Amino acid sequence: MIIDLTDTTSSEIASALLKARRHAGSPAMGMVGTIVVVVDEASHHDAMKAANEAGREHPSRVLVAILRPGRGATGLDAEVRVGEGIPGEAVLLRLHGELAKVPESVITPLLLPDSPVIVWWPGGGPKVPADDPLGRLGRRRVTDAASTRRASIDFSARAEGYKPGDTDFAWTRLTPWRALMAAALDQYPTKVTGAEVAAAKGNPSADLMAAWLQSRLKVPVEQRNSRGPGVTAVRLFTPSGPIALTRPDGSVATFSVPGQPDRPVALKRRTTSELLSEELRRLDPDDVYAKTLACMVERDQMPAAEKKVDATARKSAAASVSAAGKKVVAAQKKPDSAKKAAAKKTVAKKTAARKSAAKKTSARKTVAKKVAGSKRVAKR
Repeated sequence: MIIDLTDTTSSEIASALLKARRHAGSPAMGMVGTIVVVVDEASHHDAMKAANEAGREHPSRVLVAILRPGRGATGLDAEVRVGEGIPGEAVLLRLHGELAKVPESVITPLLLPDSPVIVWWPGGGPKVPADDPLGRLGRRRVTDAASTRRASIDFSARAEGYKPGDTDFAWTRLTPWRALMAAALDQYPTKVTGAEVAAAKGNPSADLMAAWLQSRLKVPVEQRNSRGPGVTAVRLFTPSGPIALTRPDGSVATFSVPGQPDRPVALKRRTTSELLSEELRRLDPDDVYAKTLACMVERDQMPAAEKKVDATARKSAAASVSAAGKKVVAAQKKPDSAKKAAAKKTVAKKTAARKSAAKKTSARKTVAKKVAGSKRVAKR
């Protein structure tokens, strides 16, 4: 059911929601929270679609706020949607004029009571989300630095003004990468002497990945540019060789551990709805993200030389891999040489047996000739 409201108020929108629920035959609310989406007119359709898809796992009331500040008349237009394939409720709000400067006055009466509020800015978001009028309403505040061209500057501001509940999709995209690298060190405990992150130029997830590795491993982490898409490789240098996770195509990755065969890993780039669903699963503060942001600011102030992996670490890892390869080749050659030696011994034995048989045959013939000669002499 879709209800269009022009030049309306928050109370009229709340009444329309109640009417729509009764019309759908479900007056009770079975929703777990409210998702407030702050977006512009150009991208509101994709944002609402992603929020509704995430609502299949977490049924929620989705409030999409399109802010249109300007000198025009102040007003509020709304579109209420219940049913029509939507797991919860969706309200599209267009705030005009002076009303767009105080969006919390419209959003607050529409929040579900006694339930968490998640505020999401698909277009990047404010530098300090907790200071935003709508950000103050949320328990979680989700931004996306990849949607802006000044991601590093935004992260620096967000690190300084970080408040519990802040997060970013650039960090959410790293969840499977971080899980795989942590599992590798659990299964293959060894000393890490350095690390490397390769990604497309300007990728904010790569900056966070490098900061996370440095904060957790206390080793230099070098960043390199690649053709993408996104993060393409993470390598941990160890005395036994590099532990590597490489994904050149954005779909399937190769997991490499010293002394073990390479393994393919499904590591596709996730959609916006999947990222939002992950953030809705966790409503407590992310302390690891806060520490990573702080380390990221420290890395920005570090000299470039300190963010490079020592050549000795790379060479030792490469040498160990080369030595391991030589051992494998030598091990493969040993059976062949042993077989050749055994074959030579067999041929030598056969040759010796043939010569011995030939000598015996020759001796018999000589004895036979002598016997025949003596018989002839006796007859005469």
